[in-house]
Amino acid sequence: MEAETPSEVTVELRGVRAGDEQAKNRVLALVYKDLHRVAVRLLGRERPDPWLTPTTVVHETVIRLVDDAALVESPDRRRLLVAAARIMRHVLVDHARRRAAGRRGGGWTKISLEQAADRLDRNRVDVLAVHEALKALAVRSKRQAQIMQLRYFGGLTVPEVAASLKVSVVTVEREWRLARDWLRRKLND
Repeated sequence: MEAETPSEVTVELRGVRAGDEQAKNRVLALVYKDLHRVAVRLLGRERPDPWLTPTTVVHETVIRLVDDAALVESPDRRRLLVAAARIMRHVLVDHARRRAAGRRGGGWTKISLEQAADRLDRNRVDVLAVHEALKALAVRSKRQAQIMQLRYFGGLTVPEVAASLKVSVVTVEREWRLARDWLRRKLND
């Protein structure tokens, strides 16, 4: 069996590890669209916020990723996206915490009853609630929490998650279903 040819991202990551500063920029340019796609999907589940756009989430993730050792330590695209998913989760949680801190009277805006009802009907996910539920799930099952983080925050496919965790696709599908059901019950309580 022939060895797989390393992807362009993997080659550039080798350059990053070798100290090539320009390789960092090339790696980030190569994964930017993937990160933006994930951010669009995640923010589609969030309450609308004019200050939190997919672009701002990606830019904050990239800033933290550059400062994080993960950019230098990631051997390939998949591991880099796993690290980026973890960082993106923290970006969203930090934003949700800042927003929640301002709810004690600061920054409130009057809206009509119709607007309030419309906002309630949107069925958006509370990132802080998801974060807390994932922490509780990690106590119960670390692998299920990892699968949820990679699928939900990382946007990885089932086969990509399976490869990342070194388990079968069937195992990921089963654990994904169990974790999703458990989280749904936890968030509805």
